[in-house]
Amino acid sequence: MFDGREPIYVQIAEAIRAEILSGALGEGDQVMSTTQYATTYRINPATAAKAFTELVDEGVLVKRRGIGMFVAQGATHALREARRGTFFTQRLDPVLHEAHRLGIGAAELGEHVQQTLRDLDDPPLDDPPLDDPPLDDATGATDVTTSTGRGR
Repeated sequence: MFDGREPIYVQIAEAIRAEILSGALGEGDQVMSTTQYATTYRINPATAAKAFTELVDEGVLVKRRGIGMFVAQGATHALREARRGTFFTQRLDPVLHEAHRLGIGAAELGEHVQQTLRDLDDPPLDDPPLDDPPLDDATGATDVTTSTGRGR
């Protein structure tokens, strides 16, 4: 899990921020303890503690003495606002510069952005499991075909 260039404590803090932003961790939810992180990811407990300290200092986590660490009220909003502040300059602007170098114009970019946002708002239905063959509409029987295309 922690194979990036940044120190492990930075990667842990970023993973917790990502879980909060995605909704996997909600405000008021308890996060794993430093001991649990150390055991689960086979790291030094001090490394996990350093990540938690950073998040407490940012106001993302709150420590409840004797109980554990919890996602702070307002953490999701604070994280979103902090990231929105740098999104354009650090993320989007470099992409737009690359698009310009590749000759991709505003109309094509806008069309792609709109399609991607529509896809995010309306995710496709899950495909049926691969191990369940389709049923024949008329009989309800399973349609099993061989590699030659003929039924068995």
